[in-house]
Amino acid sequence: MKLEIYQVDAFTDKMFSGNPAAVVILKSDIDEELMQSIALENNLSETAFINIANYPIKIKWFTPTIEVNLCGHATLASAKILFENFPEIAKNEILFDSKSGILKVFREGDLFCLNFPADQPESLEIDPSFEKAIGIKPLELLRGKDDYLAIFDEQSQIEGMNPNFYEIAKFEARGLVVSAAGKEVDFVSRCFYPRTGIDEDPVTGSAHTMLIPYWKQKLNKNYFKAKQLSRRGGNLKCRINKDRVYIYGKAILFLKGSIYL
Repeated sequence: MKLEIYQVDAFTDKMFSGNPAAVVILKSDIDEELMQSIALENNLSETAFINIANYPIKIKWFTPTIEVNLCGHATLASAKILFENFPEIAKNEILFDSKSGILKVFREGDLFCLNFPADQPESLEIDPSFEKAIGIKPLELLRGKDDYLAIFDEQSQIEGMNPNFYEIAKFEARGLVVSAAGKEVDFVSRCFYPRTGIDEDPVTGSAHTMLIPYWKQKLNKNYFKAKQLSRRGGNLKCRINKDRVYIYGKAILFLKGSIYL
């Protein structure tokens, strides 16, 4: 069996930045254990498997170690490949069928836009384990569907953070997102996911389903510019409308190839 595979840098317009994702094209279902093995072999933060024999297009996402319920950058990467290589499937918008329900992606100028469900985080008491894990006591601690969210005073605290990934891996969540108001953008963030095999994710679209509702309440606005402060870095434009968030970004094709099984 031979499978078509692409690698895309998402949420960037520059090669070797943003978040790299693999996109594997399927025309029939394959075993999830095989998907996990392919994702481990790719060793990227996410590998998306999209079955183009179905519509809405069935999509699944795997880190090197686990399947996840939602991934933004690999969905953006998948949409880029479909819009540019499968025009008979991708018209004005693409519908994906996922574990998080039906997801929509459309094009707006040179940007791809993810239409995802909003995740309104809930406030928690600040447990001392969080200060132990990240070295600084947060101003606020919240919990979304998948992740914890820790809020800080300044962008410089996010930039200088040296987290203890062993301690973060103990949290009963997919991971920990840290955020603060930005100097040149509305908010900045970093995302730590050691339980998934990714200590720090370069750019995390799914985390913004939680970040956008939070910053809407704090900044009293619906449109945002955001930056993820990983080493590779990523830029996002965001907006919110009721229970949906819209996450805009660019993407660059890095490679196209084949998997031989």
